Amino acid sequence: MEIDFTGNDMKKICVFCGSSAGNDAIYSETAMELGKILAKNSMELIYGGGNVGLMGILSQSVMQHGGRVTGIIPQMLNDSVPHEEISELRVVENMHDRKFLMHELSDGFICLPGGIGSLEEMFEAFTWLQLGYHSKPVCLLNVKNYYQGILSQLEHMVTEGFLKKDHCESLIVADKLDGIIDMLKKYTSSYTAKWN
Repeated sequence: MEIDFTGNDMKKICVFCGSSAGNDAIYSETAMELGKILAKNSMELIYGGGNVGLMGILSQSVMQHGGRVTGIIPQMLNDSVPHEEISELRVVENMHDRKFLMHELSDGFICLPGGIGSLEEMFEAFTWLQLGYHSKPVCLLNVKNYYQGILSQLEHMVTEGFLKKDHCESLIVADKLDGIIDMLKKYTSSYTAKWN
């Protein structure tokens, strides 16, 4: 069975990204520019709530450009990770609640460079898309080919029969920010049930 999905109005974008800034200035520059783009397009940022690494750079940029930011952070991290003055900070009990609320509030997802936490968050959103739990666009921003190894692994999964080609192709992959909002807004996917 196939279900046609069309992208949402894109009012709230969840961004997964590192709590570190990385070793190349391009990562921070990209986070700053994405914040500006979101604010310019009147898109609210939904993110992990911290004021460290790319997370802090991104949220500060949205706020500085007049945008709205909602942070979602587990109590344990809220007690130990600094956070800034943002539009709204929601403190939840644990990481599961954090991810669930991020998914509930957001119309689409972008994953900037980050560590295992960013990957885990992105892959959960991508898995839910694959299974038909949502029809929201999931975009992997492959800055400086940061995620090239992950993309190669996904291709290998297709080759070896563990991932359907159309499911793999439902992940939006971009190497720069130019046109990324249009990609999210124009996203369409013809969903095929995983076990067909």
